[in-house]
Order: sequence, then structure tokens, then C-alpha cells
Amino acid sequence: MDIVESYKNFLKNGKTERECTSEIIRLAEEKGYKDINKVEKLKAGDRVYISKWNKSVALFHIGSEPIEKGMNILGAHIDSPRLDIKQNPLYESDFIVYLNTHYYGGIKKYQWVTIPLALHGVVCLKDGKTININVGEKDDDPVFCISDILPHLAQKQMEGNAREFIPGEILDLICGSSSPDSEEESDEDKKKEKESAKKNILKILKDKYGIEEKDFNSAELEVVPAGAPRDLGFDRSLILAYGQDDRSCAYTSVQAILDTEKTDKTLCCLCVDKEEIGSVGATGMASHFMENAVAEIIARLGDYSELALRRCLNSSYMLSSDVNSAYDPMNAGLYDKKNSSFLGGGIVFNKYTGSRGKSGASDASPEFIAMLRNALDNGGIRYQLAELGKVDQGGGGTIAYLAAKYGMYVLDAGVAVLSMHAPWEITSRFDIEEAYKAYKEFLRIK
Repeated sequence: MDIVESYKNFLKNGKTERECTSEIIRLAEEKGYKDINKVEKLKAGDRVYISKWNKSVALFHIGSEPIEKGMNILGAHIDSPRLDIKQNPLYESDFIVYLNTHYYGGIKKYQWVTIPLALHGVVCLKDGKTININVGEKDDDPVFCISDILPHLAQKQMEGNAREFIPGEILDLICGSSSPDSEEESDEDKKKEKESAKKNILKILKDKYGIEEKDFNSAELEVVPAGAPRDLGFDRSLILAYGQDDRSCAYTSVQAILDTEKTDKTLCCLCVDKEEIGSVGATGMASHFMENAVAEIIARLGDYSELALRRCLNSSYMLSSDVNSAYDPMNAGLYDKKNSSFLGGGIVFNKYTGSRGKSGASDASPEFIAMLRNALDNGGIRYQLAELGKVDQGGGGTIAYLAAKYGMYVLDAGVAVLSMHAPWEITSRFDIEEAYKAYKEFLRIK
């Protein structure tokens, strides 16, 4: 399977950070990577992985050089904008059963109504058992949906601005229904049938999954667009899929390290959670996950010290493998065309992100960029340098600044994406191929 087809398969099987982590570990184990908890000592050539809560994962390929000389690191995030099911979500209102949601990350709320949606995640029971949920992806699965107002009655709705006319609190998922009471039914019969549709949904959940209503309290359920990635266009030059921000970069980074056979420097591929909401929490880049993982590696190499850890991180090179906004001809006024990334233009280097006055940006070193330009030019790999959009239009952050605090060289480098953060995003097949090649070339830098 070529890199693009395997990438599409990864997107199909990894619609949540948990699923992505499981897929990455599966791919790594096929290449001989071992769980670090099963390894007492490490030497050059060994390959291990470290996972945190099944939501973030780091791959390490031990090099022949002392690790204090630094690593070559590829860092991406595997979370994507979506809707999350609340902890007390199930209710019935006038014969329709809903699951109450809370949106995650930067979304345009109106894009999530009236499209087929799937439910992915886990329900953790009090007895310690974890139930995996994946409904809406198979051809014979039911799907879910969020309703919207018909145009004939939407005069007031259409007067609102895009930020407000679909409130977050009405992004509730339809998951069942019943028929209205018959006028001939007695009051006693009507009382018995109250919330009968909700009771039916609870019965289905109990029979199929062994889940009670209270078990939603300890669940992590995510609402994502239903359906597999598709080729886009008569020429099939583009890919239409959910979650390409940032799984286009995560997958190509993972595959690059898996396909690197021998290395002088120790290599690391870091796939983390929570970037879309500020890289917070125990599984985000702002945590000590990377630092703790590298400490475990150094300890198993046999000469751990705080100084060795600091020297390693300070001397490392890193590509913050994150996507950039593709130039949109339909909205050309938002872009500085000469400093934009284009679909089919190759991997995108972004010297700084942030918003407006570079707020929140990690401004990469020109010496590091020159080194990368030389490596990619020698490898015949296509790349482009770009910004997200016009200066005063805003911007976005990545995990780069959180790695730069250790003193390492860091540069944002990823795939151009059209319709970023929409339920269905667009990338170029060519860019996926070039990103993979660029990441492999970076891993070879000494």
C-alpha cells in the first residue's frame, strides 16, 4: 500500500486520539518497537514506545551517538475539533431522544448540523471494564444527526451572525424517537408511555453494550463525521477527510520514523493530545510527558542525570509537524498571496505562527531553516515557506513554543489544508507524499 492509501486507512481507523494512539502502537509493533515498560536496558538500534493514558504516544529509535548530543524530534498532535458527549447527556423532549454535547476546539458550529455523525469512544464501568464504542461507520450502522430550522421559519435565525445563529447548547445529537400519544389513549396509558423512547434507547444500550445511564458519568464519547476518507476531484489529486488537522502530519511523521532503518542520532516521534484547546492536561504538550519520556530513555541507557536530560533536550532539533492554511482563491482577500501555502506546493515551513503581532508564536532560527533548506534541496523534496494568512486577520498556535522552551531548535513544518477545522478538510495527495519524504530527510540530519 502506498503512503497516501495507507494514510487514508489511518484516518479511517483513527478518528479520536485514543484510536490514533492504538493505530500508531500497532504500526510501531509491526516494525519491532516494544513497550518501554517491558524493557530494562536500551542500546543503539533499539526501538521503544511510551504511551500516556492511551491518548499520547512517543516513539524512540536509539542512535549510536550519546543522547546528550540531542535528538531529531518530529512532534504532532492527534486531537481534532469535534463534539464531546456531556456526563449526563441522555434526555427525551417531545418524542425525540437526544445526547447533550459540548463542542471541543475551534469549530464553526453551523457546519455540524444536518450531516451524518458517528459516535466513538469508551465507557468505563465501575467494575474496571472498559467498553469501546464505535457506531456510525459501518454500512449497516445507524448514524446520528443534529437538526436545523427549515428556511421557511428561519427569518430570525438568519439575522444572527455566524458565531451566534447556532448556539452551542442546541448542538444536541438525535439518537432515537417515538410516536406522539394517541388522543384515544387514557391518561394512565399516557403516563406509562412518558419518556418511552428514552427508555427504549437505554434498553438498547443495556442489551448491546451492558451500559446503564449512570455509566455516562465515566464515559469519554466523541461525535465525529461519519464516513471514510474519499478522493476528491476528477483527477483524484485531493483528499477529503475528517481530522487531517493534524493527523496528516502525525501519520507521515510516524511512518517516517518507522521507515528509518539506521541512525546516528536518537530519533523521536511525539504524538500528543489537547493541542486544539491549548495543549493542556496530562496528555498535552504543556505537560511533562515529553520530558518524562526522555528521562525514561536516558535511565535505560544507563547514565541518567538531570544534567544529561537537560543537555539532550537543549541540543535537539525538532519539527513541529503541524498543518498550515492553504491559499483559498474563493477568499483571496484573507491571504498575503506571496506568503501563502498552496495545495500541491509541498511541505510548508512556517517560521512563526501566533496571531497578529506574533502573539503566542515560536519564531524559528534562520540558521535552522537554512540547514533544513539544504537537506531538502539535496533530497529533491518540494517545500514552501508561508504564513497562516494576512497579518491582522488572526492566526493560530502549535506545539512549537512548548518545545522551544528547552532551548532546542524548532520549526513548524506540515501539510497545507483547505477548509481547516471543518468536519471535512481538504489536502493534496502530493503534499502528503512530500511531507513523508521531508520528515525522513530531517531524521537523517546530524
